[in-house]
Amino acid sequence: MGLNIKPLSDRVLIEPEAAETKTASGIYIPETAKEKPQRGKVVAAGKGTKDHEMTVKVGDTVLYGKYSGTELKLDGTDYLMMREDDILAIV
Repeated sequence: MGLNIKPLSDRVLIEPEAAETKTASGIYIPETAKEKPQRGKVVAAGKGTKDHEMTVKVGDTVLYGKYSGTELKLDGTDYLMMREDDILAIV
């Protein structure tokens, strides 16, 4: 991957999973009704701070809050930049 970005301190860059386009029963979900994904893959992570050692690492799949992070578009791909504290769990 040619991503040239390095988050500072305790921030992580996450690539969200694609939103569901179809329900389990086969009904297609329109764009206006899709839920924001709350799961994604860590693609870059900072080094942490002297008081906070980083728990997540590049390649981890994580769960985060629905409204967490700042949305970014880099090289045509959507990402979220957030603090590690906004991450709820590693799955």
